[in-house]
Amino acid sequence: MGLSERKLRQQQELKDQIITCSREIVENEGWAALSIRKIADAIEYSVPVIYKHFENKDAISSYFVEEGFDKLLMELNQHIEPSKEVSIKLRQLAKGYWLFAVNHPKHYEIMFGLGIPSCDRINEYENIKKVSEKMLNLIDEAILASGKEHVDRYLKLKTLWSILHGIVAIELLSLNTRENICPSAVLEDAIDGYIKSILV
Repeated sequence: MGLSERKLRQQQELKDQIITCSREIVENEGWAALSIRKIADAIEYSVPVIYKHFENKDAISSYFVEEGFDKLLMELNQHIEPSKEVSIKLRQLAKGYWLFAVNHPKHYEIMFGLGIPSCDRINEYENIKKVSEKMLNLIDEAILASGKEHVDRYLKLKTLWSILHGIVAIELLSLNTRENICPSAVLEDAIDGYIKSILV
């Protein structure tokens, strides 16, 4: 291995160490506790070394936002069965979204701490755009199945995301335990109403 390859490997290892340390701080103390100084102290490097890999705390947060949306997309893909009718797929999407929030509460917190993503933010991150497109594709399928004209797909997207995020924020994030949690009756009722708003 050449000198340049060894240097690149060492840089990647240090970046991985910064990410791992950040994750541990967040899991144990929450996002508010995360700081460049705390990371540097934990991994026993100087603050300027951290800045070589992440320009600020926001850059570290952005890393976890992108990672979170990757995980959310994987969860949705695992739950949505392409061969099913669209009403079932929308319910599967809701369940996948809920379970992602159950299994990755710290990611969910940083991803949606200020609410659902704006259009600008969706376009800023490729993986947020992919999650949005997955939702839009199901909405388009539902609109087509309904035979209705002039349904605002973007309004329906915002409504769907608001339902999912609102119920997670109200119910899930306030729970003290996440063992054996299934999507709530409130979520099921809300999604049933949402589906009827398009298909009926």
